Amino acid sequence: MPDFASRRVTMVDTQVRPSDVTQFPIIEAMLNIPREVYVPAEKQETAYLGENMPLGNGRYLLEPRTFSKMLNGLNLRGDELVLDLGCGLGYSTAVIAHIVEAVVALEVDAQLANEAETTLGEQGVDNAAVINAPLFEGAPKHGPYDAIMVEGAIERFPDALSDQLKEGGRVAAVFAENELGVVRIGHKIDGQITWRYEFNASAPVLDGFGKETEFAL
Repeated sequence: MPDFASRRVTMVDTQVRPSDVTQFPIIEAMLNIPREVYVPAEKQETAYLGENMPLGNGRYLLEPRTFSKMLNGLNLRGDELVLDLGCGLGYSTAVIAHIVEAVVALEVDAQLANEAETTLGEQGVDNAAVINAPLFEGAPKHGPYDAIMVEGAIERFPDALSDQLKEGGRVAAVFAENELGVVRIGHKIDGQITWRYEFNASAPVLDGFGKETEFAL
């Protein structure tokens, strides 16, 4: 049986800490949450590699470096409510739930959502709810949210999601730009989100977050 506990320590020491992730709650969560139980069974052996992992049906688990740096940029606090968009099999939700008061996890793929809900329950994560719904619609009835974490790349951030972010709230997303991608942290001030550059990263674009089609006459 692989020593996953040692692999978690190695992941944090080689992928997270060297990436200027300094917030103790993030490091503690990533040392304690068993990443291997939130990936497909056949991929457990590679659960701690530094790359985006396919979960099936076009969904991916973000690499540890990108994920941890996005969390660091969000500067989450223990009394907050977070919307986790595109939770996959629930790893991101488990980590965030370890840090904040409550998480609403959204997953458009019904099978992934069901598995995430089951695994989170088995792991005793009792401050997270998994909802099967289109990601770009968010979960307005549970909001507004202190922070929104987007588990994949986007080309635009829908107004429907902006409306679900509290005044003073933050959002982290990978923006797909040509072949490259950049992570930006958005702050909602006076009803508008102002984005600032955080670091370079790449991820597959989530369904529903592409640029709106331009119609030519």
